[in-house]
Amino acid sequence: MKVIVTRNYEESCMKVAEIIIEQVKKDPTSKLGLATGGTAQQVYPHLVEAYKQGRVSFSQITTVNLDEYLGIRPDSEQSYRRCMDDWFFDRTDIDKAKTYVPSGLNPPNMEIKTFNEKLYGDKPIDLQLIGVGVNGHIGFNEPAAELIAGVHIEKLTESTIQANARFFASESDVPREAITMGIGDILKAKRIVLIATGENKAKVIGKLLADDTVTTSVPATLLKVHPDVTVVIDEALAAMAGYKGCC
Repeated sequence: MKVIVTRNYEESCMKVAEIIIEQVKKDPTSKLGLATGGTAQQVYPHLVEAYKQGRVSFSQITTVNLDEYLGIRPDSEQSYRRCMDDWFFDRTDIDKAKTYVPSGLNPPNMEIKTFNEKLYGDKPIDLQLIGVGVNGHIGFNEPAAELIAGVHIEKLTESTIQANARFFASESDVPREAITMGIGDILKAKRIVLIATGENKAKVIGKLLADDTVTTSVPATLLKVHPDVTVVIDEALAAMAGYKGCC
């Protein structure tokens, strides 16, 4: 596992954007797995700016998003499809026909089938961007005695609902279920890049970087079994997490 420690969150976002840009330059037909959490959000302006500067084209890439709330319309402000359109897709030369954000409105069994086709119908994901929840979830794979490997419907924990309430009018408006890549789907990506910041992520990042255990009670720790993971955190979070490795 490679760990990059930056001076601050803004620098972390810039670094992650550069990693994605390097991937797309190396392979213009790259398949990217994308994330829409609050931490990953600020990566996208740097991708848009690089496109506007003529440094990179996204016209040939394919994208698959990690997850989506159930029961939410794609044009809702809280929908991950709407977020991706607003943050990235509508601001670059990406072919939106080659983008996939799961639908929260289709019958679950039908959408799970479509999700799997998008994940595995052509080639594996070249680079998967992820954040991490305060309880250690990646995608919407919540802590549990057993985790599901493939695409599935996940019931959200109270901590996740509370953490995401800031994006809704009230906590009661936060959907209670989501469709998500499974933990196995995430681990099948050729390369994974995780970005994290904030005091509330210190315990999780400590479990990921400061000890050698793997546990389903902190799903992010399963990243330790993947051969190519890059974790990008800032100095403040590294210190709080007890990470003493070289940056």
